[in-house]
Amino acid sequence: MDDKRDLLILGGGLVGMTLALAAARKGLSSHVVDRADPAELTAEGFDGRASAISTASWNLFTNIGLASALEPHGCRIESIAVSDQLKPGRIDFQPETYEGSLGRMFANRTLRLALFEAAAAQPLIAWRAKTEVIARDRGEHAVSATLADGRTLHAALMVGAEGRMSPTREEAGVKVAKWQYGHRAIIAGLEHAKAHGGVAWEIFYPAGPFALLPMRDGDDGAHRSALVWTVDEKDAAGTLKLSNRAFLAEVEKRMGDLFGEIRSVGPRSSFPLGFHHTARVADRRLALVGDAAHGIHPIAGQGLNLGLRDVGALVEVLVEGMRLGLDPGDAQLLARYERWRGLDSFMVALATDGLTRLFGIPGRTASAVRRFGMAGVQRVPALKHWFMDEARGVSGDVPELMRA
Repeated sequence: MDDKRDLLILGGGLVGMTLALAAARKGLSSHVVDRADPAELTAEGFDGRASAISTASWNLFTNIGLASALEPHGCRIESIAVSDQLKPGRIDFQPETYEGSLGRMFANRTLRLALFEAAAAQPLIAWRAKTEVIARDRGEHAVSATLADGRTLHAALMVGAEGRMSPTREEAGVKVAKWQYGHRAIIAGLEHAKAHGGVAWEIFYPAGPFALLPMRDGDDGAHRSALVWTVDEKDAAGTLKLSNRAFLAEVEKRMGDLFGEIRSVGPRSSFPLGFHHTARVADRRLALVGDAAHGIHPIAGQGLNLGLRDVGALVEVLVEGMRLGLDPGDAQLLARYERWRGLDSFMVALATDGLTRLFGIPGRTASAVRRFGMAGVQRVPALKHWFMDEARGVSGDVPELMRA
């Protein structure tokens, strides 16, 4: 039983590694096991893969000591514009209406570099990358994982953080409600003539949302944005195969002259869009976080933030239990985590699913009704403020680590 730790985190991605660092900040030790190669995940080049970090998530990064490493590389979201096909009747969320920022955009590579560097320097984290787990065991008093090289790691609590296809979740027999939208998100980095002004655009078309997310200008001064373009599954392969010129023509058709001429496009990638939510987020000596517990449509950019909220809640529950002398895998603590995160994550997932379906209804009448509704929201400051508090992650029962 050498080097038994508090947590055995299976999955060292953005959520899993943030959990390890947040736990270490509170004195909890962890093993982190991940099959990926960190060198591949942090390879140079801007490919458009980026994440919106909400106000609450930024507070979390600040409170665990990552803000100074991240701040120079992020782009503040100064405002958010929501439009139905660029027709009149959009909603503008302006920063002066709210306390703090509307969020920040970071390339995923930047987030990983900061997380990995901090984890490598943290003695409470034993990180094993490029490693396969071949067996898991959850006993009455401890958990363990056997690695492909024959080593066995021991801890008090197992955390499944491997993402949507979590083998830990599947092995535990946790039921999952899921469906596919029949759509695919195409991701690419754009360089354009006009500055974006820190505006995040969410433009809705019948096939799905077309998002333009502000990124920090390149070292050469080039104005950059991340594109997340939802297309019908049957059109995805053809769209990905378009020449750069043809692809840019399609992009410009949908964004108009918002950013002027699109000067270049980075590598394109795509992923299918689906919904899944587990029946529970905790089991005997097991907690699920991030996409292992819930996967939502990227329509509101809340996927990673939802996982980081899991991190904040789980750490708070464990720390309070530790103060009472309870074991990190104690059933009472996991029941509290279940109550805290189960309903909240489900409500966010349900809301994003509803928005996806609402804006996917085709036809002029549906578009007119949506624009009428958005114009109404635009005229009611209190309603706009409520929507923004939800987007910023500062409403409801916010974990301590996610408060300013």
